[in-house]
Amino acid sequence: MAQRVTAHRVTKSVSAHGGQHADVVSPESARAGLAARLRTRRSEIEEAVLARFREIGFDPATGEDARYVAGSRAAVAESVDYGLGAIERGQEWFGSIPPAAVAQAYRAARNGVSLDKVLLRTSAAHTVLEDFVVQEVDFASQRVVLRGVFGTLGALLDHFIAMMAHEYRRELERAARLPELRRLERVRRLLAGGELDAVEPGYELDAWHLGVIAVGTKAGATLRALATGLGRPLLSVSPEEGTVWAWFGGRRPLAVAGVERVLSAQRPNGVSLSVGVCGEGIDGWRVTHRQAQAAMLVAMRRPQRLTRYADVALLAAVLRDPELASSLMAIYLSPLNGHKDGTVSRDTLRAYLAAGCRAASAAGALKVDRHTVERRLTAIESRLGRSVHVCRAELEVALRLEELGELGSPPGDSPRR
Repeated sequence: MAQRVTAHRVTKSVSAHGGQHADVVSPESARAGLAARLRTRRSEIEEAVLARFREIGFDPATGEDARYVAGSRAAVAESVDYGLGAIERGQEWFGSIPPAAVAQAYRAARNGVSLDKVLLRTSAAHTVLEDFVVQEVDFASQRVVLRGVFGTLGALLDHFIAMMAHEYRRELERAARLPELRRLERVRRLLAGGELDAVEPGYELDAWHLGVIAVGTKAGATLRALATGLGRPLLSVSPEEGTVWAWFGGRRPLAVAGVERVLSAQRPNGVSLSVGVCGEGIDGWRVTHRQAQAAMLVAMRRPQRLTRYADVALLAAVLRDPELASSLMAIYLSPLNGHKDGTVSRDTLRAYLAAGCRAASAAGALKVDRHTVERRLTAIESRLGRSVHVCRAELEVALRLEELGELGSPPGDSPRR
């Protein structure tokens, strides 16, 4: 459990304002004013919470299921709002914890994330919010009100931990009762490097495998139809409603082009597939799933019928670290900002890179002459301080990141209960 803010911390923050006193305000008004100031810093608080997760070694963007990673940011956002509401309205307001936090407790249980890890993240988020409260202390006359705020936050943490633990354990109990979830647990253990074991009668692990993750209300039916059309054994498990992990097996490698042909013929609606690269044996079975998970990081931001890992490998790798992704865009795209032709420069770069760095082909796509493209490229290289050819891959990734929009993980969905 997070340590309570000491009186020394409060006194130090108050003294920073020169010991000034304002007119006495009611506790309710003081709480409302504090909550209002904190709401103007909500995005900063959310980013600080995620940074604290990384500091304590539990980075939600590393080594966990893509949907769980997406849910982390949504849970943090709703929980910060919930905490600010508690600051403003007091303990009597406590009710059900945010739906995104409940959904994340379910995902944690299904993804094998330990309860200790979940609760340590909760405590870390609580500590960050306390730190921001201390930063917003205005006057020594509010010290009594602030003691009440810290008491509220302490009670909120206890309430939050109790509810998260309850939902987590309930999901574990449910998993123990359902055959499908027991099979999911066997798959998870095998993915984590557990001993080789049969996970599904008729599906051989000593074979070739193509990993797929399907998202959508008809994900399971789409995968079954694909397996029939491909004539391949299917292993599938559902870590949560609307998401299915699957492998197409066989004694021969399966090219993604074959999946695309069958998928085009069937034309399923509302289902998005993320696909790895075919791999052999148990190691290939694990790696192709990890590739599908990486492709899903892109698919969640740019939904389409099929996202191939081979097409988005660099982009997916960068998306695992939003800070590095932002710095990549700052290095290669920010120099193009602040100019009236910033959009023209980006369009020229996209056309030039898509044309294999051939100015004449880019000129045809842009409907300008080749010399115009060459002049624009010279200006771009001058702003970047480097040749386009030297940083071609970086520019392509930066431009694609910009096309995806917000770098933060997409919102998680609500709990399925």
